[in-house]
Amino acid sequence: MMSGQDIKSEDHSEIHSAVIELAKTCESEFIHVNHVARLTMRLFDDLQSAHHLNKKDRFLLQSAAILHDIGWVEGWRNHHKTSLRIILETQLLPFNHHDRLIIGSIARYHRKALPNMSHDHFAALNMNDRKKVQIMSAFLRLADGLDRTHQGRIKDLVCKLKKDKIVISCASAFPSVEELEGGMEKSDLLSLMFDREIKLKIVPSL
Repeated sequence: MMSGQDIKSEDHSEIHSAVIELAKTCESEFIHVNHVARLTMRLFDDLQSAHHLNKKDRFLLQSAAILHDIGWVEGWRNHHKTSLRIILETQLLPFNHHDRLIIGSIARYHRKALPNMSHDHFAALNMNDRKKVQIMSAFLRLADGLDRTHQGRIKDLVCKLKKDKIVISCASAFPSVEELEGGMEKSDLLSLMFDREIKLKIVPSL
């Protein structure tokens, strides 16, 4: 088992394959989760100057995005909590307990409640890791909201960080009203973490 510091770039391919295999084993809607993961990474990369997280954090976030819906294997109700439990307990992921807590917490917060110290898995993390989970969960929540219909209508996005707001241009050939509504509903944590208004807009291309 790898220690928290042992995930190196050359290991990513093997671990990434294990993450994908678990998502497929749990019958996640893989086209959706893969699309959400891509949008999540765009948010992470475009807002790098604001969050200053590192490459390992990015990889853990990508893993969480791919795994966020694995709880569906036991049904829709509370699937975010089921995703957390599976990530913490499965033998199919080559992560240590610390990294599982981070990945599982991010996946758990893709919907419903925001990170809270009353949640044991979140409280078990140190202050720095809790902040990371809050930031990365914010990216996943918004990306998942932007694919509310699971039809991949938001093809890409670009973020611009301004003094009092974050402007996110979403490329789509469709009206995408449901996606904008979904994105705004799940932009709460992003707004909180960066203390800025979130403005979403549809553009025909980027």
